[in-house]
Amino acid sequence: MKLNLSVDEVLSTTRGVGQRLDVTRPVSRAVLEECLEFALQAPNGANRNEWRWIIVDDRAMVAKVAAEYRAAMDFYQQGQVGKPALTDGVPEGDKITASAFALADKLHQMPAILIPLMPGRPEGRTVVEQSPMWGSILQAVWSFLLALRERGLGSAWTTVSSRREPEIAQILGIPHDRYTQVGMFPIAYTIGTDFKKGYRKPISEVLTYNSF
Repeated sequence: MKLNLSVDEVLSTTRGVGQRLDVTRPVSRAVLEECLEFALQAPNGANRNEWRWIIVDDRAMVAKVAAEYRAAMDFYQQGQVGKPALTDGVPEGDKITASAFALADKLHQMPAILIPLMPGRPEGRTVVEQSPMWGSILQAVWSFLLALRERGLGSAWTTVSSRREPEIAQILGIPHDRYTQVGMFPIAYTIGTDFKKGYRKPISEVLTYNSF
């Protein structure tokens, strides 16, 4: 099922929806592969297509990956004790934090989890070397999320799992010395499809022309 949204609607209403993911509805591999087909049309360095994509949909494997995510969230929470929240001063920042922890509580129930991989490791590399690595996959991940939105599905862009990257690599058989996990993306149909524009700073605060 497609929502038949306009391009502008898809671009402006694709949200991180951790609290509105319906873990009771199955998601077919066919629809995931359809979304990935669109994602693969994103530009990548020299059109080498060196990315790899892992979709975890086996219940036992989902549970194992989710356990590592919860461990990462626990580690993050301990590190934030006594520190201001990252969302301090952000409108409805408390909802962002609540969504992150709600996701951790039900990640093990997700129909599927996407883990995109880029070749190489960023450690010790210069900006010049890292730029084409990240720049050859992140836009494809976002295209995947846009394709999900049009089909009534959603996700959340999570990176805290990087704290447990070696453990997740071991679970999934990823050669950790040769590939980097760029995030973890839960996938499910959304509870409702009526998403709105999110808060962003006005263009006047973030844009300049010709100089900083």
